[in-house]
This record gives sequence, structure tokens and C-alpha cells, in this order.
Amino acid sequence: MNALDRLEQMNMRHDTPAFRTGDTVKVHIRIVEGDKERIQVFQGVVVRRRRGTMGASFTVRKISHGVGVEKTFVLHSPRYEKVELVTEGRVRRSRLFYLRKLRGKSARIKEKGFN
Repeated sequence: MNALDRLEQMNMRHDTPAFRTGDTVKVHIRIVEGDKERIQVFQGVVVRRRRGTMGASFTVRKISHGVGVEKTFVLHSPRYEKVELVTEGRVRRSRLFYLRKLRGKSARIKEKGFN
């Protein structure tokens, strides 16, 4: 293991829960406005998950006032406080970009059950 790999391992976050595409998560983001800092919660469905070491990221989609909003977060970033897993979804794809075209009940994702 060279020095770059060790540096990456030291800066990686290991406090994130195990979530997958289709899960609903709450991401607590640190927002800086001027000299004030606050926490804002962004809750939505994980549409994409890019794996990797320091370059890992995930995209969360939510509907806000009838408009779809997507945010991409770097998994090992210090900008977010924590990630909470709300529900686990049952999907058969790794990228859920088809949700962009769907509205209402058809955009729902089944919850993972015991069946």
C-alpha cells in the first residue's frame, strides 16, 4: 500500500449506513450562509450509487412542490453530517433514471418485504 492509498483510507468515512439504489434516505447537510451554519435535511430516493474509494458518490431524488430535485453527494465528504436510512426499496436496477418520467403513484417504489 503506497502513501496515496493510506491517505485515502485515513480520510474515508466509515459511519454511513449500508444503503442501496431504491432506498429512501435522509441526508443531513451542513449549509453555510455568511457566518452562520445550519443543518438541512434532504430526504429522497437513492437514484444512483457510484462505488469507489474517495470518488464514491450517490444521487438522491425528491419531489419538491411538484418539481423533481436531484442532488449528488460525495460519500466521503465532510459537508454532510449523517445519512439515515428511512426505508429499503425493492428494485431490480442499479440506476433509476426512469423515475424522472413518472409522476404520482407510478413513481412509487415497493418496500422490501419478507416475501
